[in-house]
Order: sequence, then C-alpha cells, then structure tokens
Amino acid sequence: MLPEVNVMAMSAVARDTVFALRRQIAKIEGTLPERLQAPVAGVSADAVRSDMTLVRRGLAVASADALLCTGIERLDTALGGGLPKAALGEIHGLETRDAGAVAGFALSLISLILKEKQGLPVLWIGTAEIFHEAGFPYARGLHALFGIAPEQLLFSEAPKLLDALWIAEEAARMTAFAAVILEIRGSPQRLDLTATRRLHARAQNAGRPVLLLRQAGEAEPTAAPVRLIVSAAPSASRETVAGPLAGSIGRPAFTVDIGKSRTALPGQFTLEWNPNEHAFAERSAEKERAEDPVAVVPASARGADPAPASGAVLAFPAVAASAAGDQPPRQQHPAHRGPRRAG
Repeated sequence: MLPEVNVMAMSAVARDTVFALRRQIAKIEGTLPERLQAPVAGVSADAVRSDMTLVRRGLAVASADALLCTGIERLDTALGGGLPKAALGEIHGLETRDAGAVAGFALSLISLILKEKQGLPVLWIGTAEIFHEAGFPYARGLHALFGIAPEQLLFSEAPKLLDALWIAEEAARMTAFAAVILEIRGSPQRLDLTATRRLHARAQNAGRPVLLLRQAGEAEPTAAPVRLIVSAAPSASRETVAGPLAGSIGRPAFTVDIGKSRTALPGQFTLEWNPNEHAFAERSAEKERAEDPVAVVPASARGADPAPASGAVLAFPAVAASAAGDQPPRQQHPAHRGPRRAG
C-alpha cells in the first residue's frame, strides 16, 4: 500500500504544479479565465478567485482607467473599450512602404498617451536595418503634428535583434518612460511567443504600454492581446471656408484593420488625425465616395491583369543605309563620338 500512496501523492503534487503553471501563463497572456481547468484538491477557492481576478484584469471587464480610448466609438467598442495601457500591443505594416503610416499611427497613439503622462519621455528601439530602411521621424514634425517635443522621443539603435530585444525588456520594466516602442522588420525567429510573453509581462508589471511595430512581417502567435494592421489611406482635400480645396492634401489618414483583439471582433476603419486637436476622427463611407468618385476597375478573374492595348502606330521616314552596311549614318548617334565609360 505504501508505494501506491506515494504515487497518488506525487500525482496530486504534479497536478497542483501544472495547474499553478497554467494560471501563471493565463495571467501573462491575458486569456479568458474559462480556459483554466477546474481546481484540484488542495487549491483553495480564495486562491482561485484571486487568480481569476488577476486574469480578468485587462479584459472586457477592465476599468476605463486601464484602457486607452482612441476616441472612435466604433473602434473602441470593437476593441472591448480601447487599447490596453499596461500591455504589449502590435501594429503591423504588411509592406515596407507602409512604414510611414505605421510610424504615424504609433505617434498618434503616443500623443494620446502623453496627454495623461505629461513630461515623461518615450523610448523608440529599433535595429540598424529598420532605421536605415524606414528612417527616423522628422523632429520638426513631431510637435507640429502630434504635440510631442523632440526631446521627449529618445532613440536606441541596436546592431542586432537580440540586442534590441534586451533593451526593450529592460526599458519595459521602467516606469520612467511613458511608453516603449520596439520596431522590427520581417518575421525573425527570435521574436517568438516566449519573447513576446516577457515583453507583455514587463509591461503589465510596470503599468506602461509597449508598442511592437512590425514592418513587412507575417501575423504570428504572440502574447499581445491586440494586433492592428495599418496602411496609408488617401488624404481628403483640405477644408476651407469656401469648401474643400481641390488638388490639396488634407489631414493624415490611416486604414486600420483589427487583426486580433480580446473580443475577436473584426473590423476596418479609416481614421484621420487632427493635428490641431491631437485626436482621431473617423471618415465616413459617404465622404470617401465623394472624394474618389472614379470607379476602380477590378482585377482579372484569372489572377493577373491583362496586358494594355497597343498604342497608335506612327510611320517614320526610311533612312538610307550607309555604304558600310545597315548602320545609320554617323550623325544620327553622336553618343558614339565620345569614349564609353567602363561599368
């Protein structure tokens, strides 16, 4: 009987250990408490209720103070009240040319965050590859468009992704920053689920947001509760007293798709950033149709656009062949008179 008792005791300890690890993972990931299995013998109900409260913190039952509202009611509702402040958030750009739109949208969110955390700086971390490819934000435009003083935005350029991840983890635990931005390119293997869990846990403990900007990367499993896919939208004409000014460029606009959220509600939104009020505004579908009344020709059903039709054929006068052969006379290609440069 003694060996059987030992086996049963070891099984109970193993179950308790596995359940405790699952509760800890649920806290880090912010998953729903319903995913947790029923407690085994030896786990008190008070401990379970405490863990349930910790897990549910930051979900749909989170208070308004724990969420960053974008000011767009439809978007905030689809996100379950807004973006979590103390969490890892992803902003994706599907192509490299979307780097400017992704950076502009991230700076818009930073502008909203700094309204509550005035005076604190923001740390922007990236690899040398991403900064050489996408560049840095224009310092003079920071204050004009987003109300961010240039000295509030600090940059850290790391030679490798491993160094950038280390800097981001160390910065995410510090409360001296209003937010931390980590910008990477592609889908590197080092940015796996374990790395994002560490970033998410540091953000939760510090009570600060960590924004992960991904350029030309695929959607992969991460610990971030929210993933937004951002691209540039055509700017509307500038509004004047006499009406829209034809041919002008108005406010910056973004197309925002919800790729992942706590509510799992999809949606696409066209947002305009008001640089005077430092706030978002949603563009209505009627306004978009009014700005672009030309119908878009759909792509070919076979997957490739047809070749364009041939243009008008023009007749040129025939040139008499030279005595040396069929080459045109020397005066018709003066470029041959000079030496050809190598390379």
